[in-house]
Amino acid sequence: MTKNPWPVPEPQLTADVHPALAATARAAARAYQEARHLHTRAELREEVADGADGTPTMRVDAIVEFAIAEAAAHVGANLLSEEAGFVDNGSAATLVIDPVDGSANAATGVPLSCFAGALVIDTQPVEALTVWFDTGRAWSAKAGQPTSFRTSGRTRLKGASICMMRPKRGTEDAWMRLADAADRIRILCTTCLETMLVAEGAVDAFADPGSDTHRLMDLIAALVTVPAAGGALLDLHGRPLTFDLDLSRRWSGIAAATPALADELITTILG
Repeated sequence: MTKNPWPVPEPQLTADVHPALAATARAAARAYQEARHLHTRAELREEVADGADGTPTMRVDAIVEFAIAEAAAHVGANLLSEEAGFVDNGSAATLVIDPVDGSANAATGVPLSCFAGALVIDTQPVEALTVWFDTGRAWSAKAGQPTSFRTSGRTRLKGASICMMRPKRGTEDAWMRLADAADRIRILCTTCLETMLVAEGAVDAFADPGSDTHRLMDLIAALVTVPAAGGALLDLHGRPLTFDLDLSRRWSGIAAATPALADELITTILG
């Protein structure tokens, strides 16, 4: 299988992004660029280990996370990542990071993958950053401060454009209820990027219709960014998304343009 020939651009970061988030995002983009240059698509997709979260680690994940871990250590921040788990660098600040969200896309050259992370002080997420690898587009937000981008403001599911996870065993009926009610459905296979599309108003909502797939690092950037853009980030069953070193915890994330739309999504999924 051939290599991906397209370059990975530098992240388009504003000057006010926290230096720790900026350093790790840039390290991730550079590492992904090098990985695409050195390895074939088949090599990048190869499972080389089991991550701390209990899921297989692709080569592309391992390469990018190694660079992120070095950058985090250099800036003196702890790291919580899906592959390495918790790396204690003796700081009150912890970077909770998904090195490559959409790993299968990233490995095969589908241009829908991203870096996503949040800076947590003690146990509180205070800032988030998501970077779309293939374009360099970046979304940053600080907790409690409005962003320059806004959600669509949609309040009803009828007529909505939504992203969903692919239907998994046991979620088929809920998936079809949402699909029947909405106007347009997309499956992009990258939760972190899809929730940013909700935040900037490109789509109205994203939903996991009950598969309990998401880990903390899948949702924590959206937990900061989507509300700051005027939307809502909830769990299907009302479980709070809180900072925790236990990577076995799972959620079914719902990101919506408004709390009213989030509530209707949940009601529809639960039937």
